[in-house]
Amino acid sequence: MTSVINVNLPEQSYEIAIASLNLDQLGQQMASLKLGKKVLLVSNPTIFKHFGERAIASLTSAGFEVASCTLPPGERYKTLNSIQKLYDVALENRLERSATMVALGGGVIGDMTGFAAATWLRGINVVQVPTTLLAMVDSAIGGKTGVNHPHGKNLIGAFHQPRLVLIDPDVLKTLPMREFRAGMAEVIKYGVIWDAELFAQLEASKRLDQLRYVKPELIHSILMRSCQAKADVVSKDEKEGGLRAILNYGHTIGHAVESLTGYRLVNHGEAVAIGMVAAGQIAVELGMWQKEDTERQNALIQKAGLPTQLPSGVDIEAIIEALQLDKKVKAGKVRFVLPTEIGVVTVTDEVASDIIRQVLQGT
Repeated sequence: MTSVINVNLPEQSYEIAIASLNLDQLGQQMASLKLGKKVLLVSNPTIFKHFGERAIASLTSAGFEVASCTLPPGERYKTLNSIQKLYDVALENRLERSATMVALGGGVIGDMTGFAAATWLRGINVVQVPTTLLAMVDSAIGGKTGVNHPHGKNLIGAFHQPRLVLIDPDVLKTLPMREFRAGMAEVIKYGVIWDAELFAQLEASKRLDQLRYVKPELIHSILMRSCQAKADVVSKDEKEGGLRAILNYGHTIGHAVESLTGYRLVNHGEAVAIGMVAAGQIAVELGMWQKEDTERQNALIQKAGLPTQLPSGVDIEAIIEALQLDKKVKAGKVRFVLPTEIGVVTVTDEVASDIIRQVLQGT
């Protein structure tokens, strides 16, 4: 099964290529884009051990000169210190403006590589080769790059679109179960905000918590429909002037939970799952969403083996305070993405702190 999805943008459109064994086509695909010969491959040690040699072999066979850099895994290393290491390797290898950074990894590697590429020599090429479900369906697409600040997630960043997103579903076989579940949170998100048919496909699957229980046809549909949803939204609103904000469903409270737990207790997908449960309940409290629909959403989240409750010990007042540091705050008001039916959401800044507090106390 092979799919190519176009992300149509005014300045730089690109393709999302989805196919088994795509990793071995990396060099050939990049050569067709007429990029400069120098490449810096960025990964973490675990991913590099699995796929680094294959990626380098594909690139060198296509005539590229490849240097590599590995960064520690985990959200807590998504910092300016890690970016400095990338700059050092770029300088050492004399990466010029025609050069390309290739992100081989999950969302953390993709975000950092994209940010380094956006800022090295005021912007060089970046190619995203996501290796986690979460990165494949979400973070590798759309050009959002960045690192965390000690007081908030992704507060430092830039929009920098990739030249290509290359997805090889076969690499998911090495993905830890917890990371697969984390990716399912973003997939469920697309079902709620954009694609009711995808939501129905997920409901029809007996299990969503492990790759081995999800049929290959459904995996391909998940990748294709999620990537198409992201491409559709980004094509209409590249830099989050309006519509693109809906992609943050579950992320407002989710980011606060991640930050307050030091990026150690819950991963991004788990935090988004908790955030979706809270956002769904807020929508119910405001009379915007039917209780049956939020129950359907929460059942899917549980089917994917994801949490639906706040971690014990997380202070609710600290969450409400952290929301004020969210990037989506406008004129001091926190903007929430709230569902009105399966497949449709709206953005509002009319959510009182008392409602947030009441919902979180029951989450």
